[in-house]
Amino acid sequence: MNRIGKLFVVATPIGNPEDITLRAIRTLRECDAILCEDRSNGSRLLKKLEIEKKDFIILNEHNEVEQIESVLLLLAQGKDLALISDCGTPLFSDPGHDLVAAVSQAGFEVIPIPGVSALTTAISVTPLHMRKFYFAGFLPRKPIERLNELKRLKRELANTPIILMDTPYRLAAVLKDVETVFGKNKAITLACDLTTQKEQILTDSCAAIAKKIGATKAEFMLIIQN
Repeated sequence: MNRIGKLFVVATPIGNPEDITLRAIRTLRECDAILCEDRSNGSRLLKKLEIEKKDFIILNEHNEVEQIESVLLLLAQGKDLALISDCGTPLFSDPGHDLVAAVSQAGFEVIPIPGVSALTTAISVTPLHMRKFYFAGFLPRKPIERLNELKRLKRELANTPIILMDTPYRLAAVLKDVETVFGKNKAITLACDLTTQKEQILTDSCAAIAKKIGATKAEFMLIIQN
């Protein structure tokens, strides 16, 4: 009976390279090829983990749909594949949703290899009430659309904490818009550059944190106590 391949969805470190599980290392070492967004990031990770060179299959927002057929073929040939993102747990705000759906629909096994996630890492250290929350992810890029989306979230998610993330260069703009919509005294937690030497975790009012951050650029998660 021919062996059927499996797709492993592997969480990788978000900053500190020590934050990877033994199971993730073994999976990356034993798989036949690695699906990644960027070859250089994938190669850098393997080098840190002292894993010999692997075949990389580039999968990003531009080519995900086109890559699905070739991935299904490899799985049918008995190849085990590992899907990673540039950092953290794949699929939260990364490519891979269409691929995982197609692999599952085709009858192949999709196996999660859990590990670090910026979302759960930020939640674990905020003193804000987090029995439930809404992960809004990335806001629209255009300022007016971003403001309108924040107004909608405030209106529709009363008493539910809202979690945002965005690119480093929009940190100051997002903070400004959150203050405009939710008020300068609204309690928030801002978690920047988590697990790195530059890590900052701040819980205060919008105005106080915006003043302290200034024009800083950093990877971030922002939790709003709506």
